[in-house]
Amino acid sequence: MHWVPVILAGVLAAVCITFGYGAPSGTTVRMVTTTNIQKQRNITMGAPGANGTMQPTPYGDENLEEPLPKDRRVTLSKEKIPEKKAQVPTKKKVKIVKTVKVMKKLKAEKPSTKSQGKPCPPLGLESLRVFDYQLRASSTKRYGLGAHRGRLNIQSGIYDDDFFDGAWCADEKNTQQWFEVDARRLTRFTGVITQGKNSIWTYDWVTSYKVQVSNDTHTWKTCKNGTEEVIFKANKDPETPVLNHLPTPMVGRYIRINPQTWFENGTICLRAEIIGCPLPDPNTVFMWEHEPQPTDKLDFKHHNYKEMRKLMKDVNDECPEITRVYSIGKSYLGLKMYVMEISDNPGQHELGEPEFRYVAGMHGNEVVGRELMLNLMQYLCKEYKKGNQRVMRLVTETRIHLLPSMNPDGYEQAYKLGSELSGWAVGRWTYHGYDLNHNFADLNTPLWEAEDNEEVPHKFPNHFIPIPEYYTVANATVAPETRAVIDWMQKIPFVLSANMHGGELVVTYPFDMTRSYWMAKELTPTADDSMFRWLATVYATSHRIMAEDNHRICHTENFMTHGNIINGADWHTVAGSMNDFSYLHTNCFEVTIELSCDKFPHEVELPMEWENNKESLLLYMEQVHRGIKGVVRDKDTEKGIYEAIIVVNELNHDIRTAVDGDYWRLLNPGEYEVTAKAEGYHPSTKSCRVTYENHATICDFYLTKTAKQRLRELRANGKKLPKELMLRLRQLRTRKFKSLSPK
Repeated sequence: MHWVPVILAGVLAAVCITFGYGAPSGTTVRMVTTTNIQKQRNITMGAPGANGTMQPTPYGDENLEEPLPKDRRVTLSKEKIPEKKAQVPTKKKVKIVKTVKVMKKLKAEKPSTKSQGKPCPPLGLESLRVFDYQLRASSTKRYGLGAHRGRLNIQSGIYDDDFFDGAWCADEKNTQQWFEVDARRLTRFTGVITQGKNSIWTYDWVTSYKVQVSNDTHTWKTCKNGTEEVIFKANKDPETPVLNHLPTPMVGRYIRINPQTWFENGTICLRAEIIGCPLPDPNTVFMWEHEPQPTDKLDFKHHNYKEMRKLMKDVNDECPEITRVYSIGKSYLGLKMYVMEISDNPGQHELGEPEFRYVAGMHGNEVVGRELMLNLMQYLCKEYKKGNQRVMRLVTETRIHLLPSMNPDGYEQAYKLGSELSGWAVGRWTYHGYDLNHNFADLNTPLWEAEDNEEVPHKFPNHFIPIPEYYTVANATVAPETRAVIDWMQKIPFVLSANMHGGELVVTYPFDMTRSYWMAKELTPTADDSMFRWLATVYATSHRIMAEDNHRICHTENFMTHGNIINGADWHTVAGSMNDFSYLHTNCFEVTIELSCDKFPHEVELPMEWENNKESLLLYMEQVHRGIKGVVRDKDTEKGIYEAIIVVNELNHDIRTAVDGDYWRLLNPGEYEVTAKAEGYHPSTKSCRVTYENHATICDFYLTKTAKQRLRELRANGKKLPKELMLRLRQLRTRKFKSLSPK
């Protein structure tokens, strides 16, 4: 009498569709034959099993837009309802559905005559769209392992403690435990993603589970494949996300994950994300939180390498008078590192106009910055054409450079897995295995050693610190992406920059490396600490989420106690960071912006990420005009002096002039004594006042050549020495002789 459920399972499986989550478009249809299904094992309730597979359905299905009928069962159009026959009592059968572990996107095929509908997005456990009060559990081991910690990719601290651990963990080990999510309205649930516990001390994960759905939390319906309850195969390690599609979408407000088996040496712990589409519900009285709707018509989607390149070309075609696309180098796999330049005179450095850069995608799986850069270039182009005065002023007074993808190889690796399945680390490193934020030359150590020996600034510079020889050899462990960025930094006199990251909500500023090398974290400020704190504060206080007084923390750190800014070394030490290198080797001030708790959010989240960051992106760029600027010229020829040094009294960090003699020195409002000096010239000092106005104070310098310099130039040109110069040199020699003679 076992043929009835087998036939039903075969018919249902025949209409299942495999959908590669995160694929650009379309679906791939795979048919499961009755022969294959007959090979699957029937087992008793709760027993583990490993045989047989069931191909998943797509997230979307236009035939399932309405709630289930009263009999709580959906009848598919091709399903045959068998006649009722007397049956011999048998054990309850359970279907084991093998893990759907998506390791690459399936190629899209043309849809059939009827559209299959758009795939459902995640509810937002990882992105925090789901609030803590929407999560419940049957039991909790302790508060730090409560239901509120059962979010996909949530991270624990270094030590397991009572507040911020890396999963929900049940207090008991039995099959009656559950993790529940309240979607707050009727939702068509289509899939579940699970992970184990994030911890360096224990190993805990769920290996199989059931799924249950309810409208009222009293009556629960278990996910079935025909007449058989489904047990989904779950995780094999703590970190790899595993996606299971429901054989048939289920409609309800609440969904539970009911663990059946778990790692034999661990306990019941999981992190999860739920996939589902909210259904229209005119009777709901729930007051939804206010979220601003984007008014900018931008391309809100994830762009792979080819799509990114096409978008940048389209922006350049739309605004050729203010844009230029160029490449600074290639990745290990040969992908070009494209930059979008936005300026009223693209391709040229204009005297007195500061250079600004945004860098995103240093870690390939932290994608919010990448999409923000693409949105920003579209926005600046469109608003400039509309005559937006703020944008026009920014474009005409600043030369802007946007690098959306510093690690294109890593991004492509994460993109293939998709937004929910790339996990916490896939794509972070380059193809060759480098973490680019630890790959720049360590210039902090030689500077601090020179300071300890009192050699700064007379014997050792406090700026433009040379790159060590070991770092420049051909076989040095330096990524090609890092070399390309360093070369870029050296060619263009950048003044201000920001480095986009993801996985937290905070802005960090240099130094990133602790001065005490044995310390994991330690406050390590620069000479320009007050300026860096201002720059970080500008972004944090204008960011829509960071500006909230009581927003939920992402993982373990409550950065609200610091105003959502922190000294990088006081968070965790990073040797060889791009921020520190930029500050010590060039004139450029740079901060790191952690943009979002979710490193790789679903594309439905991208419009909101743009709204969260749009004002911050614009306001931060405008800070490049804060402080003083000017040109250092030769008094006789009025030509600019290259590499003249600008010294600000009481600030132990100098800068240098660009090729044309122009400079920019970021400073907070106040009165400063500034000195310009250059080899072969007498130094010149003047007082420069920085106001609260949003433009730099002009402080120009004219330097006079020393007698020795004039002598060198005359001798080099083979000319006769003037009498005045000969007299001056004689006086200098006499003065030097008297100072050396004994008294």
